[in-house]
Amino acid sequence: MTDTRSVFRVKSGKGDITVIYFDNAATTIRKPDQVIRAVVEAMQTFGNSSRGSHEGALCAARTIFEARRKMDHFFHGYGADRVVFTSNSTEALNIAIRGAISEHAHVISTDLEHNSVLRPLYYMRDHEGVQVDFVAADGKGNLDYADFERLITPQTQAIVCTHASNLTGLIVDIERIGRIAKEHGLLLIVDASQTAGIIPIDMKKMNVDLLCFTGHKGLMGPQGTGGLLLSDRADVKPWKTGGTGIQSFLETQPGELPTRLEAGTLNGHGIAGLSAAIDFIEQIGIETIREKEQSLLERFCDGIRELPGVKIYGDPTKERTAIAALNIGDYDSGKVSDMLSYQYGISTRSGAHCAPRLHRALGTVSQGAVRFSFSYFNTEEEVDRTVEAVKEICQEGAYR
Repeated sequence: MTDTRSVFRVKSGKGDITVIYFDNAATTIRKPDQVIRAVVEAMQTFGNSSRGSHEGALCAARTIFEARRKMDHFFHGYGADRVVFTSNSTEALNIAIRGAISEHAHVISTDLEHNSVLRPLYYMRDHEGVQVDFVAADGKGNLDYADFERLITPQTQAIVCTHASNLTGLIVDIERIGRIAKEHGLLLIVDASQTAGIIPIDMKKMNVDLLCFTGHKGLMGPQGTGGLLLSDRADVKPWKTGGTGIQSFLETQPGELPTRLEAGTLNGHGIAGLSAAIDFIEQIGIETIREKEQSLLERFCDGIRELPGVKIYGDPTKERTAIAALNIGDYDSGKVSDMLSYQYGISTRSGAHCAPRLHRALGTVSQGAVRFSFSYFNTEEEVDRTVEAVKEICQEGAYR
């Protein structure tokens, strides 16, 4: 039987404290035991992959190749050689956006995006003449998919889109957007930071050309891991250059994948943990994981929905990940999050969540929002204790 408890003890200035962790959209703090073992073993045995023929280097190389093969299979990609490892999805998105989009091209994105998408696009807009249009989100965070086609021009080269909002949890219909992109000959770059490991992703079926993911969220792997998968028609220029362990006399970055996009030493220890995390997810089943997380989300929302002063953001009628963003009256979201942490030992995320355009659409720029995000390792007991905490905060006068 798998231990699914996520209550844990952490060291603080006040000594060891017990914490209920509901900030899984930022990072999953509870990792499968086999992930931890894999990282420890790698730290004890790995040399530097592609930097030698001794057993330590070969051990690292074999593990990293096997991880590529697993990621390719997991996301229905285009071959293990088209799986590029990065330190996180931010790096993957920068490589994809700044390496695949040409100067003076036109790009379509959305109001749901994280700054890891927005800032590279803004940079290219300001420095490389790239034109960017955004599909607007309504007051519930929904998109009108017809807007994607309405915004296409003869100069449009790519659509850059998140698979799910990190603020409301709204799941975007990537397969539908992929059909639009394919019909118009556009690249589709997808930010799967909030869905990898939680929602099944099939690059071929969804017509995704560049899939960017991070390892430390739904994939339950170590921080410092992530990646980029390329379709067979995606051509990406190197975002960084440097040592590769091969073709050292070339003055330019080697052209073959994945070496072209992997300058420098890879995080072999983290990749070993990520590989073990994929094994865990496939053992449990991605649908089982999603069902558990959704049941916790629904239990939480049912418990707080009718409380005085509570406003939950997003559209409850639409498919979403296990995220609930809310405010209590006009109370600052940071103060609510601090109360939950210091008075009740409940970890949440407040503020703007690196999603400025969506906060503007929701009308929460000044207040921010308190985000609760649930993991497979959370329990109903934790949810019930958190509902009671929110009820206490909502008592008359508590937030005024």
